[in-house]
Amino acid sequence: MEHLDRITQQPDVMGGKACIRGMRVTVGMVVGQIGAGHSIDDVLADYPYLEREDIMQALRYAAWRAEEREVMLGNA
Repeated sequence: MEHLDRITQQPDVMGGKACIRGMRVTVGMVVGQIGAGHSIDDVLADYPYLEREDIMQALRYAAWRAEEREVMLGNA
């Protein structure tokens, strides 16, 4: 995975969920807004402290997580 320097996870911020730059704005919230049909410009208007690159990294992070999978190992 590429380095996503705007995605942070801290136990004391939003329960450790992936957030944008340590703010209380989760990747899930951003992706949910885009999935609900809002444009990037709509999200930026609603959250003026976000930047376009924040949203792009949130989408890249979500895509990476969607492709991640767990493999169950057999008993040794």
